[in-house]
Amino acid sequence: MRVHVVSDVHGNAEALARAGDGADALLVLGDLLDFIDYREPGKGIMGRIFGAEKVTEFIRLRTEGLREQAGVYIRGLWDELSDGPRLVSEAITEEYARLFTALSAPAYATAGNVDSPELWRKIAAELGTDLRLFDGESIELGGLRIGFVGGALRLMTFPPTKSHWQPYLRSPEEFDAAVAGLPPVDILATHIPPAVAELTYDVVARRSELGSYGLLEKIRADRPRWSLFGHVHQPLSGRVRIGPTECVNVGHFKRWGRPYVINW
Repeated sequence: MRVHVVSDVHGNAEALARAGDGADALLVLGDLLDFIDYREPGKGIMGRIFGAEKVTEFIRLRTEGLREQAGVYIRGLWDELSDGPRLVSEAITEEYARLFTALSAPAYATAGNVDSPELWRKIAAELGTDLRLFDGESIELGGLRIGFVGGALRLMTFPPTKSHWQPYLRSPEEFDAAVAGLPPVDILATHIPPAVAELTYDVVARRSELGSYGLLEKIRADRPRWSLFGHVHQPLSGRVRIGPTECVNVGHFKRWGRPYVINW
């Protein structure tokens, strides 16, 4: 069985169309949407709605660590829109439709923080695409069991805010409960990594993303063959072994356009 794995697609439909070439199946570990394009601010959903200049300013505030100012700035932009929910829904719908129609192999997926699971399921059903979304569920593929858990972790000091766009964030307790609810699996397929420093630290952003302690416990207890994930675009280490388990960041697909390949 040859399976290709991608994560952090962020709108790269052209590469996604090739990702399943030669594979029996494709695993998609979230972040299909290109909500904020840090390299080309005029692109992405935010660029489409607000334009490059305003998105560039928001990116500047975030990259300089001015989180409070960035929050005030972006809320002000949203408040200026009279039809924000419609604009966001239309942009997400068009982006998902473009990505789903690009798939060239049977695909099994879980959502990332830059995804809308509800719209994902709705649009996939309307298109009749061969893409199945799983979260807190397991499937059997080629004789191995794969467990999926989607989303990323929300810092409890940053509760959900009212906005026309809500990233798919979960409390650590909710995420870890979903992981614990999985049966023993051969492959853990998640958007975020286990809480291992080398896997969670982004060397370009120069900060650690949140990893899951529940995922780390699951790996130690069940000893799967692989723990596959994305989320951290430039990790300190893309691969760590925990007992017999290969923990692998499958790569920033938007930038590199290459799937990670596993065989069994």
